[in-house]
Amino acid sequence: MANLASDFIGIKSPNPFWLASAPPTDKEYNVRRAFEAGWGGVVWKTLGSEGPPVVNVNGPRYGAIWGADRRLLGLNNIELITDRPLEVNLREIKSVKRDYPDRALIISLMVPCDEDSWEAILKQIEDTGADGVELNFGCPHGMAERGMGAAVGQVPEYIEMVTRWVKKHSRMPCIVKLTPNISDIRKPAEAAKRGGADAVSLINTINSITSVDLDDFAPEPMIDGKGTHGGYCGPAVKPIALNMVAEIARHAETQGLPMSGIGGVTTWRDAAEFMALGAGNVQVCTAAMTYGFKVVQEMISGLSDYMDRKGFTSTSELVGRAVPNVTDWQYLNLNYVTKAKIDEDACIKCGRCYAACEDTSHQAIAMSEDRVFSVKDDECVACNLCVNVCPVENCITMEQVAPGKVDERTGLTVSKDYGNWLDHPNNPGNTCAAE
Repeated sequence: MANLASDFIGIKSPNPFWLASAPPTDKEYNVRRAFEAGWGGVVWKTLGSEGPPVVNVNGPRYGAIWGADRRLLGLNNIELITDRPLEVNLREIKSVKRDYPDRALIISLMVPCDEDSWEAILKQIEDTGADGVELNFGCPHGMAERGMGAAVGQVPEYIEMVTRWVKKHSRMPCIVKLTPNISDIRKPAEAAKRGGADAVSLINTINSITSVDLDDFAPEPMIDGKGTHGGYCGPAVKPIALNMVAEIARHAETQGLPMSGIGGVTTWRDAAEFMALGAGNVQVCTAAMTYGFKVVQEMISGLSDYMDRKGFTSTSELVGRAVPNVTDWQYLNLNYVTKAKIDEDACIKCGRCYAACEDTSHQAIAMSEDRVFSVKDDECVACNLCVNVCPVENCITMEQVAPGKVDERTGLTVSKDYGNWLDHPNNPGNTCAAE
């Protein structure tokens, strides 16, 4: 059986599945239940320095986006950092770490942007026996409006400065949590690395308004007739998170920087995808809030089975394996040609492929009078839209065209002329091949 034990920047855990800093990790009771369910680690909900108490709203804190089957696709969260006293959190952290020494216990921190504040709280954190700290530079609401969270994470100079303070005043491993609410995720990652961060985690939540109440005309969740922007998370943000993880993994200045992947991890497959793109482990929130802490057991068994099938003996063999295959568009092989193929035996004759292709693509699917659908090879550009709209898995597939065959649509010979498509005489306008 595959060994799922994880060693992330020297922090050991029995598996690579950690709970992210969020409402599920706000207190000792929750964290103990999480560890009993099988989670390899927990990032304790963000602590702040001693001072005026944090006050959360006493009304709805989440907005939601659902799929057609009412499956939760995303949450918009307007909750702030912990509103429980610092000394209570510190006492509970120490107790939990004492009883679960083999589990990773990381503390998320967000304090005012001055060195004394950071030095003071780091000393208190070290006394708990926690394994490391995660700097919350990503909160897009509430705390950002107080000059913390994303207000720091959007300024690389501040990231570098605060990270240097943390490394100066603490021996604990330091993870910098990055905000996605920025034009180029590589810049804050570079700043974290310059500041001495041991790793980065990404992505934090995306600034969002999920819906508007059309009777009261206010954003939801609504508090006494008003609403505000929040942080969006869940399966819907996974594609954005995967891209940002890949950007850091393949960037010359940040290549090799350890990463903890966050953003819509719901299944073992999601986790494996993050890890293949360079994440050393993953953090989960929305899936636990949707299905409960025991969802991790399916993640553990699924990842273990997958690694056995692939012959991987440790998670380190998976990390980064897809990175060499992530490239820029101009380096894609234009000699590689595919065409759609419909399995008529699997087809349920719904017509979605025909409607999508006829109305919005290249009119490459024919429909007979008795609703038999077939592909017009001379019109098919292999856009893959029909595959994506078909409700039957593997009913439509993309099949590679054999080398040497002439593409009737362009008159080009596969694997011979496509590489020079931009200069080909059949393309006098020098049109981009993607068009």
